[in-house]
Amino acid sequence: MPGITGGGGLGPRYARLWAASTVSNLGDGITLVAIPLLAASLTRDPFLVAVVAAAGQLPWLLFSLHAGAFVDRVDRRRLMVAVDLARAGVVAALAATVLTGVASLPLLAAVAFLQGSGEVLYANAVQPLIPALTGGRDLERANARLYAGEILTNRFLGGPVGGLLFAAAAALPFAVDAATFLASAALLAGIAGTYRPERAAGPPTTLRAEIGEGLRWLWRHSLLRFLALVLGVFNLAGAAAAAVYVLFALEELGLGEAEVGFLLIAGAVGALAGTALAARLSRRLGPGRAMLGAGLLGGVAMTGLAVTSSPWVAALLGALEGVFVIVWNVITISLRQEIIPDRLLGRVSSSYRLVGVGAAPVGALLGGAVASALGLRATFLVFGALTLLVSLLLPLQAGDAQIARARSAASAGPGAPAPAAPA
Repeated sequence: MPGITGGGGLGPRYARLWAASTVSNLGDGITLVAIPLLAASLTRDPFLVAVVAAAGQLPWLLFSLHAGAFVDRVDRRRLMVAVDLARAGVVAALAATVLTGVASLPLLAAVAFLQGSGEVLYANAVQPLIPALTGGRDLERANARLYAGEILTNRFLGGPVGGLLFAAAAALPFAVDAATFLASAALLAGIAGTYRPERAAGPPTTLRAEIGEGLRWLWRHSLLRFLALVLGVFNLAGAAAAAVYVLFALEELGLGEAEVGFLLIAGAVGALAGTALAARLSRRLGPGRAMLGAGLLGGVAMTGLAVTSSPWVAALLGALEGVFVIVWNVITISLRQEIIPDRLLGRVSSSYRLVGVGAAPVGALLGGAVASALGLRATFLVFGALTLLVSLLLPLQAGDAQIARARSAASAGPGAPAPAAPA
């Protein structure tokens, strides 16, 4: 498929970032399956399994604002190298505990929390780095390529390999993940240049003041504020479903441990299609209509899981969910990179993610609670319906006219948010 490998004309520095992200995501895909399988081997209580998932998302709620302000103070590439090295050490330690037979649910939750903390810093640094490496050109294409590499390794390779490695030896997937973090750090270290954002003129400010500046900028921007709130609901629903998905595959679909990873390939197929479709849909339909269609598609897919016992139907629904996630992410991340000034990009993006991603740990716990009280299928029904309902609200404040107005305001005045009232 065209446009899914390498830098693709976006420059050698971007190509290195793409390679680093891709190899790191191979390891992430392996542990994406291995961690819930390890949790399920320790307990079959859906709420306790969901606690591990929530621990991995909790850092977005606790540290997102501080991470964004920190990213706007330091060299973003060097920060990503340091985070990769730290995450390699954490996951290698988990492999050692599994190998020696001392792994436990509290330890697994702690590792998920530490890995999630690293992800908060890494993700807040990589998004501002993309415009710097590409010169601000073809942002939708650059983001789509990065997602395509992630999907190829995270889902197509990582998921099945993670299931097979775990079935062979429970410690093996975590050891492989540690090696991929080291390889990613080496690739990032080879990117030439300095990537510390320019500081605003004037005396030094405190971290608290800088966090406040980012929060205020987001709050005054009607479009991004609304999209952050919508993303929060989407991530709450998605985390609720993801927290019990492995148990659903094992108990309701009757799959084995090794087969769970292969089921995730379906979602990867849809996500990969989303990387090819996102920019085209945005151009042809307009970004507002494309986001609306993606949200409705995701709600239908999640609700459908509540009524199927067929792995094949579940795979099809997973593919539709994958399209939704990637089309939404490519369009909204590109909008943020276009609209937010570079000196504020880390702080405003982290404020956006606090609202949008900070809801995920709450969603994971809610998903486990609903599954424990009403059954695994009820989780998909409740949160799928919520996704559909919120999607229907998108045209009210995130239509094509509002998006065009926000882009125009960003071009006219680099530091000014769009007017507060929607058009």
